[in-house]
Amino acid sequence: MYSKAFRTLMVQKMTVPDRPDVESLSAEVGVPQSTLYRWVADAGKLIPQIEVAPSPTREQTQRPSRMKRPQDWSAEAKLAAVMEAAVLSDEELGAFLRSKGIHEAQLQEWRELMLSGLNPSSVQRTKTKKETKRVRELEKELRRKDKALAETAALLVLKKKAQEIWGDEDDDTED
Repeated sequence: MYSKAFRTLMVQKMTVPDRPDVESLSAEVGVPQSTLYRWVADAGKLIPQIEVAPSPTREQTQRPSRMKRPQDWSAEAKLAAVMEAAVLSDEELGAFLRSKGIHEAQLQEWRELMLSGLNPSSVQRTKTKKETKRVRELEKELRRKDKALAETAALLVLKKKAQEIWGDEDDDTED
C-alpha cells in the first residue's frame, strides 16, 4: 500500500545514526511499528536491489490527523473520489491522491467495485445466491416437518394397534 519511495525514506530514517525512536516515527507517519521494523529487515536482505528514489517531501510522508483512513470512507465519498480522479492528468492525479491520503491501488479497487456493481450479471449473481440460500433453508425446514409428520403418523399407528390388542381401557370405567 505504501510507495517504494515512502518505504525507502522510512528505512533511511530508521537506520541513520541520529534516528528518531520507532514509537514517535510510527505515530508521526501513521505506520505500525511492526511494519517499520519489517521494512528495515527486508531492506537489509535486499540492499543490492534497493533503488535510490527521490526523497518525498515532508508533506508527502505525514498523514494529517484530519484525514480519514481509506477504510473509513463512505460509499458516497469513494464514488466522488473515483469520479473526480477520472478527469485528472497523471500529475494532477498524484497531487489529488496525496491530498486525499489514498493510494492509486485503492482508487483502482474502488473503481472496479463500482463498475462491477453496475454490471447486471453481478446483481443477478447476488440475487441468485440469496434465492439459493432461501431455497436451502426452506428445503431443510420441509425435511424437518416431514420427519415430524412421519413420527406422528407412526405414533398414531402404534396407538391404534395397542388399542386393538389390549382394548380400550376407557370402556371399563363408569361415569
